[in-house]
Amino acid sequence: MKKLTSLALLMLSFCSVFAQNGQPAPASIANNGKVWASLYQQRAAEYKALCFQAYNIARLRLDAALKKHHAKPYAVVTDIDETLLDNSPYTAGRAINNQDFEVTTWKQWTAKGICDTVPGAPSFLKYAASKGVAVYYITNRDEDERAGTAKNLKLYNLPYNDDTHLILKTTTSSKQTRRLEVLKTHEIVLLCGDNLPDFDALYDAPFTEQSRNEVTEQLKKKFGTKYIVIPNAGYGDWENAIFNHKYTNAQKDSVIKAQVKTFQ
Repeated sequence: MKKLTSLALLMLSFCSVFAQNGQPAPASIANNGKVWASLYQQRAAEYKALCFQAYNIARLRLDAALKKHHAKPYAVVTDIDETLLDNSPYTAGRAINNQDFEVTTWKQWTAKGICDTVPGAPSFLKYAASKGVAVYYITNRDEDERAGTAKNLKLYNLPYNDDTHLILKTTTSSKQTRRLEVLKTHEIVLLCGDNLPDFDALYDAPFTEQSRNEVTEQLKKKFGTKYIVIPNAGYGDWENAIFNHKYTNAQKDSVIKAQVKTFQ
């Protein structure tokens, strides 16, 4: 989607009503928020700067690790969506029409293999590979999304784009078992992700907003050292925690109105 067209569509979402079956329907606060987050992800230099900052730190940590003795070969484990590939056009396209995420349309999007990349991610992963560090892509995309995902990685000549290193979801969304498989042959020096379960099983469900904050306090020394977090205000497990696993727009909007801090 061309930038000007994308921007025009994004700004339209901030009208107070949507046409629905010929009748005006109020826009969801949650969906308006997703459009705003997508606009930030697509256009804000601050978003780009945050991503560069994260991957600059990742390179420094990798260089430091490479100077140390290690018995097993090193590996970097990375998530894909909003860590390496930018899906904001899909998120914005749904939200701007007052629609939620939906699996069928999501898979239509990923099958195209046309996502842009997150700033700094390709150069960091190529740098790691140039130093002999393996790259494992551990993602919660489904197995039937493998072809489109591999196509998208190939578009940017990303390293280790093969069935061994592209590890998709099988029976569970938890990534712990897949990380443990990598650890059998490699030492994981860095993990890159936008969602906290990308890093540690302590974040796996069931979880609450309080439990996620407690675990983050417990693991705070690992952020910026072994865990590299990429910003994603559009979606993630933080939503489920804040909304207490309520999924309709009306439920989300009610929670937002009740919990967000405002000035009167």
